[in-house]
Amino acid sequence: MQFPDFKSEVKCFEEGYDFVIGCDEAGRGPVAGPVVAAACVLDKNSIGKNRSKNKWYYRVRDSKTTNHEERKILLPEILEHTLAYGVGEVSHEEIDKINIHQASLLAMRRAVENLLLNLEPSNSNLFLFVDGRFLLPDKGGWEGFHLEQRSVIDGDAKILSISAASIIAKVHRDTIMERLDGKFPGYGFARHKGYNTKEHQKALKKLGTSEVHRKSFLKNFRAVVYR
Repeated sequence: MQFPDFKSEVKCFEEGYDFVIGCDEAGRGPVAGPVVAAACVLDKNSIGKNRSKNKWYYRVRDSKTTNHEERKILLPEILEHTLAYGVGEVSHEEIDKINIHQASLLAMRRAVENLLLNLEPSNSNLFLFVDGRFLLPDKGGWEGFHLEQRSVIDGDAKILSISAASIIAKVHRDTIMERLDGKFPGYGFARHKGYNTKEHQKALKKLGTSEVHRKSFLKNFRAVVYR
């Protein structure tokens, strides 16, 4: 199992950046619910040079390699050692309008914008690590901040700030899907979180689609469910 480190962030501090942000999304693949992103600034003073079992970040890693119970333990530890964070959501309606790729970038853009509302001073120099291949759209600037970006493929497995953001995003989206499970019973959203599982397919056969299913995903999904 690969664990991320804080070396990329340290290099940014050495180059004169005041704050380093990690950003990641959760929920590209599901056929229901929103895509959610998170951005966070970890407190560099709480992170040592070496990972060890007595460090709060010892088990922080890509959220896809953690389970529900572990994320519940890790989240408060992350937030306790975070100087600022933000969450961004893009609804299933917006996904249908602009496609999941653009929706994921928009969710991350919103997460960073929400983070910046809680970060001072506004003239600080910031560096943003974005998980994936693409940079975030910077139309309209960044709330008065000077911000440089770098996209990192598999960044959630390499860079601690991105890993922390991935866990924040995943827990936030899971909570949304658990809430939707109560509003739309029978689909099993609390269990599969909107992913294309056999349970979800059976529910769609029985109940049809709900208000929170992504219609742009349904053409291919029907080929699986109804063939």
